Order: sequence, then structure tokens, then C-alpha cells
Amino acid sequence: MIELLREADLATRGRKWLATLAGRRVTVVGLAKSGVAAARLLAAAEAEVRATDLKPVASLGREVAALAAEGVHLVDGPAAFAGAELVVVSPGVPVDSSQLAPARTRGVRVIGELELGWRAMEADAVAITGTNGKTTTTALTGALLAAESRPVLVGGNIGTPLAAHALEFGPDGVVVAEVSSFQLETIETFRPRIAAVLNITPDHLDRHRTLEAYVDAKARIFVNQTATDCAVLNADDEPTRALAHRTAARVLWFSRVRSVDEGVFVRDGWVVARLDGRVEQVCPVSEIRLRGEHNVENVLAATACALRMGQGVHSIRRVIGSFKAVAHRIEFVRDVDGVLVYNDSKGTNVASTIKALESFPERIVLIAGGKGKGQDFTPLAAAARGRVAHAVVIGEDGDKIAAAFERAGIAVTGADSMPAAIDAALTAAQHGDVVLLSPACASFDMFDNYEHRGDVFKRLIESLG
Repeated sequence: MIELLREADLATRGRKWLATLAGRRVTVVGLAKSGVAAARLLAAAEAEVRATDLKPVASLGREVAALAAEGVHLVDGPAAFAGAELVVVSPGVPVDSSQLAPARTRGVRVIGELELGWRAMEADAVAITGTNGKTTTTALTGALLAAESRPVLVGGNIGTPLAAHALEFGPDGVVVAEVSSFQLETIETFRPRIAAVLNITPDHLDRHRTLEAYVDAKARIFVNQTATDCAVLNADDEPTRALAHRTAARVLWFSRVRSVDEGVFVRDGWVVARLDGRVEQVCPVSEIRLRGEHNVENVLAATACALRMGQGVHSIRRVIGSFKAVAHRIEFVRDVDGVLVYNDSKGTNVASTIKALESFPERIVLIAGGKGKGQDFTPLAAAARGRVAHAVVIGEDGDKIAAAFERAGIAVTGADSMPAAIDAALTAAQHGDVVLLSPACASFDMFDNYEHRGDVFKRLIESLG
């Protein structure tokens, strides 16, 4: 094998590793945000970069077109892989994709953008995964750590590829990365000092095919950890609790409903930490500004990560008390004539939308639907009974959601666009109700991503008279 692929080289990180890429032919597959960042980093490392996408590269917009001026060769089809010595895939590219088969047959290493960005950096990392709550917990953990003087980069699946900042982010900082199962499938050396798993419920079964394979992908977050590292796990979630035997790292637990021997939990209305035999009160639960019991769990997880990174309790309390919901996650949009409108476009699976529903004591008019990823919507309908007065369904699997809700005795209206869905929801809502966009589905049938869906929703709501 060439030098950059030797096993001995796998321990090398930062500029030294990037230098091994100079003059090598590297193919980047997938030209969304992660792929563009990967291509730019590789070009800066003076690799010979070829970039490709299943869509014709000429149709991918200005940012992709600009790569050509940076020395990246934009190539359609199999020619992109000719002579490749390394392949870097975006998270949206399945690892068993047929377009990768020829490279794998030749023994070419295939890594993801997360691994590329990590290899190009020398900073410590806190990595957060789980089916739900990743974005909120990642953003809060970043805010907790940023309260001190150490530089913090919040990135990964949260929207900022690590590769986009690898060259300027110094070794004295800490990366707080949201990582998805798709990203974890293609890591090799990625080793976070702290790896947190928030929860595991069925998701992305259209790609992983089985729940077992999905869990295996999540568990890869621990694959390179040692006894000097830390794993933060949800003691209240059975599938997550079962992961404790799959890491060599020290385990810290978090729990909303019980005390734990080592970790962060709720007791008598307070967030409490027990670490190294010392018990400290962090903050009253009443100071948490985020809606929903699931967000209490997110706060517990973020607190555990921050404490293990050396953050002080007083600083943690101050940040928790001021932290607001991230965009697209139970985000308040506005009051429309006495109806409170919330954007939860990040609710891309059944479990996430159930948690959103449980966050509101008010009567709810729900907007849901999109690409369902092979999910069963019966549990969503059961959770909606008594909470959702009316559902408006959209998208590819809207009919499946409608059927489940109708069996549960919930009124349903179909809509063929977001404006029509908003109109139907506000028509069905009464004064004091909540209109909630929480689709329980991916967005790709109608929108570019969940951010695009949420932005369209907010823009339409804000434009109402």
C-alpha cells in the first residue's frame, strides 16, 4: 500500500497527515455541504481531487461550480474513481453504494468527511450521538464549554463540517461534534475524549435495514476509545444502557428518574452530579428554559460532558439558565391570533415527534409527513390520542400517517404543500391551541433538508398578517 494507507500512519493527525495527501489522487463522493468542505480541504492539502455526485455536477449550484477554480476536478460517473488512492464519502452516501464497489474491489480505503476532518485536526473532541436530542445537546455542550477561555468548535452533523475548519482550528481547542450513524459507519481513527449516546429508537431503517445494524453503527462511536476516555450514557434508555459493555472507556450515567452511582441525575427538583465520590447540586430543574422532559435529559447529558471536561458547576448553571431552543427544535415562531406556532422540523422520526407532543399541555394541531424511512406510525398515533385534536399531513408518506391517525380517531386533513398545510392547521386551531410542525419524517421528498423545511415554514408563518 502507498504511504498514506499504511496502518502505522493511522496514528498520525493534523498537518503531518495532510502532508501525506499531497499529489495523491483522492475522490470525493457526494457534493452537499460535507462533500464541498472535504474537497476544499483536500485541495488545500495539494491532493489531486476529483469530486462527483449522483446528480450531474453541472446541476449542483454555485458552490460546487466554484470548486473548479480551487483545483477540484468535477467529474460525472465512474471516471471519477479512476486511479483513486483514497475515497472520501459524504454522510448521505450509503457505504454499500454500487458506485463505491469498484474502488473497494481494488482495495481503496473509503472514509467519511468526519474521519477526514478529525484526521486533519489535533484538537480534543466531545462527540454526541443518539436518535433524538443530538442537536440540542451538542449546542448546549458547546455553549457550556465556551463559557471558559478554551476555543470551542461546534460542528459535525449539526451543520458545520469539521473539514471546513480543520486548517484554522488549533490543537488547544475542543471540538463538540454531533455525529450521526451515517458518519460513524465510515470512521477509522476517530476517537473522542468523551462520547455520549443519548437514546436509541428505530430510525433510518431504510438505510441500515435492521435495528441491530443501526445500533451497531451508533456503537462505533466507542470503537477507538480507551480507559482514559469517557462514555456518557442514558441510564433510562434500555438500548443505550446496553452499550456500556461495548466501550473500554469510563462510563458516566445520566438519569431523569433515578440516582446513579457516577454521573448526573435529578433529585428533589435539582440537577445533581456525583463524580469521583463528590456530590454537587448544579441547578434547579425549574431553571431549564427548554420545553419537555426530553430536554431535561439533554441538559443532564450536556452537564455530564462539561463536568468531565473540567467545567465548573457555577459556570454550567449560568449557561443552562440562559440557553434557548436551537433552530428547528420545538422553536417558538409566533402567536397568530391566540394560536402559538412552533417549528420542530428537526423531528424527523416517530420517537422525536412523540417527545415534541409530550412537551405541550395545550391542545395541538399537528403538521406531519414527508419521507417516512420505513417507520411504523402506529406508536405516533397512539401518543397523539388525547393530545392532537387535528392532524394535517403532507408529503410522500402523509397517507400512511393519515391512516394511523384515523384509526386512532383523530381528525385528519391532507395538504399538497406547506402553505396549504399551514392554512389547514390554522383553520382547525382554536384560541389557545398550539400549531406544531413536527413531521416525524425526513424532508427530502419536498425540501432540501429539515432546515430548508423549517425555514420555509417559519417564513410563511412570519408573513401572515
